[in-house]
Amino acid sequence: MSGGRSPHIPARVKGAAYRAARHLWYLIQDALDLVRGRDPLLPPRSLMFVGAGDFRAIGEEFKQYFITLGGLTPSDTVLDVGCGIGRMAIPLTRSLAPGSEYHGIDVVAKGIRWCQRHITPRFPNFHFSHANVMNRHYNPRGTVKADQYRFPFPDRSFSFVIVTSVFTHMLPNDVEHYLDEIVRVLRPGGTVFATFFLLNHESIELMKRGASTMSFQNPASGGCFTADPSDPETATAYPEDRVRAMLETRGLQISAPVHDGSWCGRQQFLSYQDIVISRLSPM
Repeated sequence: MSGGRSPHIPARVKGAAYRAARHLWYLIQDALDLVRGRDPLLPPRSLMFVGAGDFRAIGEEFKQYFITLGGLTPSDTVLDVGCGIGRMAIPLTRSLAPGSEYHGIDVVAKGIRWCQRHITPRFPNFHFSHANVMNRHYNPRGTVKADQYRFPFPDRSFSFVIVTSVFTHMLPNDVEHYLDEIVRVLRPGGTVFATFFLLNHESIELMKRGASTMSFQNPASGGCFTADPSDPETATAYPEDRVRAMLETRGLQISAPVHDGSWCGRQQFLSYQDIVISRLSPM
């Protein structure tokens, strides 16, 4: 599963026994990795929270997308919103020039701590900050509401912004605010590389046929749809025309085409989630 955090598991299955069994399994695998010799830039499995699939392979996959689709260059100054535990940052350490800057922010503190301890000492131009934003699924004890969080960076700080598997866990007011913040810290002509679950004629029809791995049947306030009304931020989807309008009203021009994802059961796709690349209009 590319570009996603942990796959959705129904609330009735999620429980203390399930979490304990999963954690024990990961601890066993971590112990085996230590015996075999684990790469110091590969997080322990017991700390990972950024979804299924091969951690290293998905990071490399998206690094290539950043370069070939997004136009990322070694001199770009990068902001990674929702950087997790460094899945995108680690491959970028081999792509960004030492004089460039990378900043990652995430709501999950344990991921930020691991990155600060294991990536920054080796690559001093890579920086990580905890965004203590309240998210019922990932950071329920957060002290700041998402629609009130100000990114801790000056205006026009970045030329390339990554937002993978973030808007897929956010409600409309929060998405709108994050887009405002992204535009504030983005330089004119800068790029936004974002992923979504987009609802359009094709994806809706595939969901109706039962081909989709995700089912967004529950409308939420503000015009999005959620997979689990009891925990709406587990996974959210947006009508494609709504996403286009949110971007374009902020001066973000979408680079055609949108790269369709496989999540809804498509036979032709690029990655798991839908990829939308946009650029801020030059001043």
